[in-house]
Amino acid sequence: MPGFSQKSKRIISVISDFGFYEILSMSYDVIIVGAGPGGLACAENTARMGLKTLVLERKPILGRKVCAGGVTWNGLVKKVPVDIMERQCATQYIFTRSQQISVTAPTPIIATVNREKLGRLMGDKARQAGAHIRLGCQVNTITDNAVTFVDTTNGKAEQLNFTYLVGADGSSSLVRRHLGIPIRDIGIGINYQLPGTYPDMEWHLNSFFFASGYSWVFPHQQTVSIGAYVDARVMKAKELQTNLLKWGETVGHNLSAHRGKAEYINFDYRGYRFNNIFLIGDAAGLASGLTGEGIYPAIVSGEAVARCIADADHIPEDLHRMIKNHTRHRKLVTLLGKNRFIATFLAECIAFGLNKRWLNFSAAEMAR
Repeated sequence: MPGFSQKSKRIISVISDFGFYEILSMSYDVIIVGAGPGGLACAENTARMGLKTLVLERKPILGRKVCAGGVTWNGLVKKVPVDIMERQCATQYIFTRSQQISVTAPTPIIATVNREKLGRLMGDKARQAGAHIRLGCQVNTITDNAVTFVDTTNGKAEQLNFTYLVGADGSSSLVRRHLGIPIRDIGIGINYQLPGTYPDMEWHLNSFFFASGYSWVFPHQQTVSIGAYVDARVMKAKELQTNLLKWGETVGHNLSAHRGKAEYINFDYRGYRFNNIFLIGDAAGLASGLTGEGIYPAIVSGEAVARCIADADHIPEDLHRMIKNHTRHRKLVTLLGKNRFIATFLAECIAFGLNKRWLNFSAAEMAR
């Protein structure tokens, strides 16, 4: 690998169930597991601050994830270039069991992005800053100062040492498991990406199908994201899938003719720093348990952790402010629980308040 002297390398032969491998031992200041928005934001910042940074991503392509692709204008307008946004929606249409309202703002409220385009952009910026990114690398074991992984492109196992490790590896984070931190509070999102152009961005707060969750219609450039999200303690994935298909039939979307994809969304936040190991984004449980919003928390936490690594005295005020919003969302999700009557009542109150302009749509954002 470039940037390292031969003296810093040592080759060790190991025997595993799969045979003999060469393990390359090398040191980095920062190793980041996961190349989502949070991991890449962290990598760009640590590299710019002169720290030798490596990102390990198990997938062969940056950016691929089951995601509706929605980003809030308040949260990400300064972080995501306008030219990669596919649709910008200044009007949001909200449907409850008894109301249909629209909310319009002078600037777009939510925009949609293509996750692969976002991944390529953020990957390029991280590389330009000096970070190394390796794709197709499956991390297997973690210690307090080293990771071992298999490079799936050549079948070789490697061991890399680190001063700091950042877990940006999503809701099923191996780094989090290494720390022994369980996950209790988790949501389920199911997404269908259908071809075609759709004019409007819609939110459906229909407790009959989704209890305290919701469904969405998010238009992209040549496709539309249609899906649903709910607290997994309220509804299991199979039931959510069934209800989403039934709901689709009632509103004119034949989802059964397409293939949906599911993703767990971790909102069980229990801290972001554990000695020399950090957790960000979904790995930390920083997605919103109320809305499922995850891109903004990932980027904010990634940038904040990078500054904490570079400066031990840094106080990440943006991250702490976001954590307060996250706590409010989490408490509200707990309050709603499985009580569909409360969920219905709250949805109707929210829609009524938005229609009367007593409430601002941004009140539910993690960036408020």
